[in-house]
Amino acid sequence: MTGSAPGPAPSGVSSGVQRVSRSFWFNLITAFVVLALIQGFVVKLYYVPSESMEGTLHIGDRVLVSRLSYIGSAPTTQDIIVFNASDAWDDEANLPKNPLQLAIEWLGGVVGIGPSLNHTLVKRVIAGPGQSVSCCGDNGEMMVDGKPLAEPYVVNDFEFIPGELDCSTTPISRRCVKEFTVPDDEYVVLGDNRTRSSDSLFLCRGLQELGSCVRTVKRSDIVGKLFITLLPTSDFGRPDS
Repeated sequence: MTGSAPGPAPSGVSSGVQRVSRSFWFNLITAFVVLALIQGFVVKLYYVPSESMEGTLHIGDRVLVSRLSYIGSAPTTQDIIVFNASDAWDDEANLPKNPLQLAIEWLGGVVGIGPSLNHTLVKRVIAGPGQSVSCCGDNGEMMVDGKPLAEPYVVNDFEFIPGELDCSTTPISRRCVKEFTVPDDEYVVLGDNRTRSSDSLFLCRGLQELGSCVRTVKRSDIVGKLFITLLPTSDFGRPDS
């Protein structure tokens, strides 16, 4: 006995599928799923919440971060990155939240506007695994592997006056940091707005001994590299342009 080809789907089923696919809620949910997948694996939109990168990024900027930038490569000095901050960066990240806050932050994480469930920060990479970091050079420069780092993007740096307020005077300049070697798979990151950035070295400045004040970023916590500012239109473009 030969099998027969299946007949056409009942008109009721077909019309039902069409109604669902054309519904507002179906299309809204589909759009969120697609957006979540794109932001989870390709690029992610972030909201800049603080002034720590002023001069380069501004409060309220919406920036795109590439999740693909470091596949097969590693962050390099002067890259601007977004990373998931560990508990060492901000105790406020662990404060209890009510259901409404959680819902708003979940939505913010999906669309990239406003706060998100993850405690994310944006900073500039200064040094990576095995490199040494210190401050300051003769004219107050950051030193990486014993060489001064050119940083034209820095604004509002700590005061440094050679011979008057430097790393050998009393009091010592707040810009000064003892030499530190970055551990494997970790990075030192700083804000461009130095005096207003709670970054890797903020707690170490002006100290005679480092102790445990350095806060590094683990490679596994890096979301990606910032490659363009989308909004507002007045700030549109590559971050260093």
